[in-house]
Amino acid sequence: MLFRDFADALEKIELTDSRLEMADIFAELLQKASKDEIKPIIYLSLGLVLPTHYGIELGLGLKLMFEALSFSTGYSKNKIEKMFIQEGDIGKVAQNLTAKKLQASLFAKELSCSDVYFRLLNIAKLGGKGSQSLKIKQIAELLNSSSDLEAKFISRFCVGNMRLGIREPTIIDALAKIKILKILNIAALACERTIIPLESVQILSSDFLELKIKVKTKQEISFLEKKYVELISFNNEKSPKLLVSKIEEVQENNFIITFEDFKKRIRYPIERAFNLCNDLGKVAEFSLFDWEKIENFKIEIFSPVRPALAERLSSPQEIIEKLGPCAADSKYDGFRLQIHKNQDKVELYSRKLERVTDAFPEISAAVRELKQNRIIFEGEAVGYDKKQKKFLPFQITIKRKRKYDIEKMLKTIPLHLFAFDLIYLDGVDYTSVSFEQRRKDLEKVLKNNQKIFLSDLKMVSDAAQLQAFFESCIQKGLEGIIAKDLSAPYVAGAREFAWIKLKKSYGKLADTIDCVIVGYYLGKGSRAEFNFGGLLVAVQNSQTGFLETIAKIGSGFSEKEMQYLQSILSKLKINSKPQNLISNLKPDFWVEPKIVISVSADEISLSPVHTCGFENNKGFALRFPRMVSIREDKSLSDITTTEEIKELYALQSRKTATS
Repeated sequence: MLFRDFADALEKIELTDSRLEMADIFAELLQKASKDEIKPIIYLSLGLVLPTHYGIELGLGLKLMFEALSFSTGYSKNKIEKMFIQEGDIGKVAQNLTAKKLQASLFAKELSCSDVYFRLLNIAKLGGKGSQSLKIKQIAELLNSSSDLEAKFISRFCVGNMRLGIREPTIIDALAKIKILKILNIAALACERTIIPLESVQILSSDFLELKIKVKTKQEISFLEKKYVELISFNNEKSPKLLVSKIEEVQENNFIITFEDFKKRIRYPIERAFNLCNDLGKVAEFSLFDWEKIENFKIEIFSPVRPALAERLSSPQEIIEKLGPCAADSKYDGFRLQIHKNQDKVELYSRKLERVTDAFPEISAAVRELKQNRIIFEGEAVGYDKKQKKFLPFQITIKRKRKYDIEKMLKTIPLHLFAFDLIYLDGVDYTSVSFEQRRKDLEKVLKNNQKIFLSDLKMVSDAAQLQAFFESCIQKGLEGIIAKDLSAPYVAGAREFAWIKLKKSYGKLADTIDCVIVGYYLGKGSRAEFNFGGLLVAVQNSQTGFLETIAKIGSGFSEKEMQYLQSILSKLKINSKPQNLISNLKPDFWVEPKIVISVSADEISLSPVHTCGFENNKGFALRFPRMVSIREDKSLSDITTTEEIKELYALQSRKTATS
């Protein structure tokens, strides 16, 4: 595939606000690609050299990009920087400069998608003395061979901001659509070992909830009702097993068959495979060219599983009503780590699935001593004050996440690792095993271990027991508890009621809100010296993919935090509203939505100002919001969703009604 065709598709995606349209455009693009081009297309679209757990990034800042553009176009760095300040998008600057560059490219050639990807991958792998100069030179050479539109997306990729609305869920939608198109060319039905050829097939309806088809066959098919059936296409593509909810004979040998959860059943195995490996390039390749590997996807060590997430409820009583007798696990406020061990090799991955092994040598050493050869488990690493025998706050613990002075910080802020879940052990995938069994086997793994601790967990059968354990956790300086369904599997990458968190209250809210900063305001009065006066923050609508504002925050900042926020946000300034943001407000400066903060508030209210869940001229807003902490361990994919805000608002209303 030529890179210009890829760039044309990205341009179309950038110009639409509809997630369905984005999925359609991307599906059309993927259908034109060869097997070897799938991974490059997926990674480039997501702005990745490789998935985060590989630890390979391009690492090119704006100033180095200015230099590369200067080399390739002949314009001065000063002029390029001024254009960027005016435009706010390095991609558009590159596009404009390339269209009217001062120096001709003598050896320009048409680029393929694979050419661009592998050249960027090789540039990312450059290291050592002189590597920055070499990166600039090689990117300039790549830009020399680019058209103006190609230069736009190459430049955006280099600085790590593709500015596209497309993310993993949309790409999974596209993959599901392609699979659906293949299997809807139906030739036969298969149930266990019985294959029923069809003389004709008419698609009556096809949506997320059901598939309804009219078929003609001389064979008896009434026995298929309430059974799981595979659709077989003329090119021998097979669907996942679909439940036949109803069969009607409308005339002789003509039947209407209704299948439940059609698109959901097609999409689910693709999403599951992604959640078990965090590599959408690999999953896309399997989905398009080797579907059986999607159906039978296996966990691999050193390919991290996307973490399970907890739902919220506002009281122990509601939790017990939902789960019945359950396990109450302590909720520590530290680094959530996923630990992988294969013989003597150990890797640690953060909540964002970044490789962080080098930052925590004492944890790696303790894991290496485990008797088990191959294991994946999760734990929380928390700073601990040995003298006072108490846990350190997250703002102190976060200082351990660094690339330099690791040995010094190891002594200053020692960590305790509390293991809380088992994902894989010596060839057995534990994600489908009940929590009760996972915990028992984790306890066996860590029996008598003096360096890795089990999380403090208590079995509870009623609300009073849960309340008592919750209060004891708060007294120890912990965040709260997570109630866990004893029979539930490990639900990778999803927020389910298998886990329910209960945290100390913030006003009427049952939890803090994780928001992304989308803009900031200049300071006035005593804050004028900091060039910082407050933040505009947003949550994400998971249905549309768009960010929606929920609060303007003017309190909760220390002087040090104001200085820090101003320094990092000034580097993320852009001239116009982020493309994937819906906002009625305009801050003094817009910024790229990258920095996540935890926010507390007295309550959630309805407001005509903010766009979160906007309906009937009102959206949700945080009343008296305050910043609690900067969450360097979280990314855009971890922020609170509009749907969660709606749930929190409902919880708040119930809490008010019963108080």
